[in-house]
Amino acid sequence: MADIRIATEDDGRHGRYVAHVDDIAAEAELTFTHRGPDLISADHTGAPDALRGTGAARGLVDYLIADARARGFRIIPLCPYVRAQYQKHPEWQDVMTVAPGEMPRLRA
Repeated sequence: MADIRIATEDDGRHGRYVAHVDDIAAEAELTFTHRGPDLISADHTGAPDALRGTGAARGLVDYLIADARARGFRIIPLCPYVRAQYQKHPEWQDVMTVAPGEMPRLRA
């Protein structure tokens, strides 16, 4: 697996985790929105073709889970990639707002 560096950008309302891989001039991202105290939605995960097979997208999700546990927030998994990884890792239920395989809903 490639050496992946992940940084957080957060303006208090929206944010993203950004992954960079050595010697590749591209970045992957996982975007999120603050939905309330100690609650975010994981909105989108994207990685360009240049990062395929590097583990960057999976690294972003792992970072999200670790960050949620460290900072005490819960995740609404709106992003299909995050939901797919969650189905493979039901042990993440402690930081998710829904059960594995359950579709999340946002309150109006």
